[in-house]
Amino acid sequence: MRTLSNLLITGGAGFIGSNFIHYLLSNSEFNGRVINADKLTYAGNPDNLTDIDKRFGASRYFFEKVDICDFEAIETLFQTYSIDTVVHFAAESHVDRSIFGPKDFIQTNIVGTFSLLETARLLWQDRQDVLFHHVSTDEVFGSLGSSGLFTETTPYRPTSPYSASKASSDHLVRAYHHTYGVPVTISNCSNNFGPRQFPEKMIPLMILNLLEEKPLPVYGDGKNVRDWLYVDDHSSALWLILRQGRNGETYNIGGENEWQNIELVHLLCDKMAKAQSKNKSYYEKLITFVKDRPGHDRRYAIDCSKIKKELGWKQQHGFSEGLDATILWYRNNLDWVEKIRSGEYKNWIARNYLKR
Repeated sequence: MRTLSNLLITGGAGFIGSNFIHYLLSNSEFNGRVINADKLTYAGNPDNLTDIDKRFGASRYFFEKVDICDFEAIETLFQTYSIDTVVHFAAESHVDRSIFGPKDFIQTNIVGTFSLLETARLLWQDRQDVLFHHVSTDEVFGSLGSSGLFTETTPYRPTSPYSASKASSDHLVRAYHHTYGVPVTISNCSNNFGPRQFPEKMIPLMILNLLEEKPLPVYGDGKNVRDWLYVDDHSSALWLILRQGRNGETYNIGGENEWQNIELVHLLCDKMAKAQSKNKSYYEKLITFVKDRPGHDRRYAIDCSKIKKELGWKQQHGFSEGLDATILWYRNNLDWVEKIRSGEYKNWIARNYLKR
């Protein structure tokens, strides 16, 4: 069982990172410090952690505006805070954006990961009481057919600039473990959903468009399949990996919850209709099929039996329950949404997504 004292969380102002910080600092088993390093690009939002800063700031929570590609800045963080654990979330993560502008994905996801690993190698030396945990995605495995599941030994077949950059970073992490002995673990997760997710992602996009009675854009025939994981269940899995995961191992984290995109949109229409006291058909008429995304993977599905068997993890949130909580969060936090939409995202989404 590892003792975690000074955690460097990269990308902690983003969706999954901020939810993990909330989970961590609300966990009575964790008594250490959290150092959140985030560049605050379009998807990084300090408002995600306002209450955390008020409750724990100056004693257990520290925010540093840092580009992970800045080697000197990362080295300073390691030394200033005596970092013993890295949880590496920071990444450009939206497939559409990677298609329109792959350069940032290569820089952040590959060069940024290298910067962190090289700093860890140089400053940790031969220490074994430390850990570099790399948070990755099931998209590195490519697309499944109508059957089968991704396991930890599934060959990599990334199909977008985003997934290729994440596959590259996964390989770097493993190389630093095997070549230099850096203590590492890796997790590959399925599609996350929950509070604080940036509105370009499918579920919040559909929720907000339903609330505003705007078109619900569905790629292609809508039959692409994704495995959905509630973000708090992801956080609980990461906590177990940090404490008990075996050095050098990879763990798949999935929701075991497959949905065709079009079926999910119909479910969201049904839930919104009940919440707003309207007929489901009132919202279903908003469904708009749009040109499919280039290289759109057909199906993802995770086999997470390894983490269940080895670490005793299991999902705690049902899909319907998680969706209800997510819908409620967005309905109660429209000011958070409006702050985001007033910036860079609003212009990009208008140019590249909704009008196609």
